Amino acid sequence: MRIVKLPQLIDPHVHFRTPGLEYKENWITGSQAAIKGGITTVLDMPNTKPPLTTLELLNQKIETVAQDSLVNFGFHFAAATDNLDKIPRVVDRVASVKVFLNHSTGNLQITDDKILEKIFRGAPLIAVHAEGEMIEKAIWLTKRCGNQLYFCHTYSASAIDYIKKFKNKLPIFIEVTPHHLFLNKEDHLGPFYQMLPPLQTKKDNTALWQAISDGTVDTIGTDHAPHALEEKNSANPPFGVPGVETSLPLMLNAVNQGKLALERLIELMSVNPAKIFKIKTNPKTYTEVDLDLVKEVRNADLKTKCGWSPFAGWQLTGWPIKVVINDQIIMENEIINNNYKGKYLYV
Repeated sequence: MRIVKLPQLIDPHVHFRTPGLEYKENWITGSQAAIKGGITTVLDMPNTKPPLTTLELLNQKIETVAQDSLVNFGFHFAAATDNLDKIPRVVDRVASVKVFLNHSTGNLQITDDKILEKIFRGAPLIAVHAEGEMIEKAIWLTKRCGNQLYFCHTYSASAIDYIKKFKNKLPIFIEVTPHHLFLNKEDHLGPFYQMLPPLQTKKDNTALWQAISDGTVDTIGTDHAPHALEEKNSANPPFGVPGVETSLPLMLNAVNQGKLALERLIELMSVNPAKIFKIKTNPKTYTEVDLDLVKEVRNADLKTKCGWSPFAGWQLTGWPIKVVINDQIIMENEIINNNYKGKYLYV
């Protein structure tokens, strides 16, 4: 038994599906999954129903989520073609402004360069969903407009290689997901491994790990995107997989395998996301892990509402055993204290 205390662990990229898609996940089940996985803080994406595109919707969501969340939380605000005037009013109250340069869940993709330039000039930190040539466009816009740029779910060797050319010249940050690190399209087929951006090859897995080793990657974000089993088993399965509950055990297992140092894991999952998204550190918020604890990922044990994981059946070494938020024990030996209410980060 090797017990280690990790500072507040932050997942900067989750989809907890509220409002409008609560049959997939809600903030009770989503935050329980986060706690079970050792995560103390989450930043939620805006492509819900309706999407988070106005100050009024932001205030409503803060009030609603504060009733249910067991973890501290923040939101990314959605840029749209018709809310340019709303962005200056919210930038100090959200983690970032999210721009969809490629298609994803929802209808928020923006293709008009003039609108994009106004958005990039109006927000200090832009988070982008960018694949292929849109990566180049995002960097061009940042170079032109002077904002900071956060690449969500960077997925391939080519994407890493291109972004890396500009990373020392511009304020650019790179997020990588556990599913793009551990899964690939050669070994993992079927609807339960379909997500956007899609899985790549084993060579891309290796390139992402190399980018972690050499300091190119800044954060681990899960892109936790749960869907109901019947949806995934349908003729037109949606894109996305859950991940907030398994990201820390997967990364701890990688530590045990010598793929990264524990100090590097802390940078990726605590120090860097706190700096990028201006989250105050709190020494009274931490997660204790047992680096020697061996457990299997089992669907029956999951707290996420969807009840499945692409990592089901994986045996991992290194698991969270205790979570403390603001000096209160929220989870110990898998027993969750459901009485704690998380705080909004950007008041």
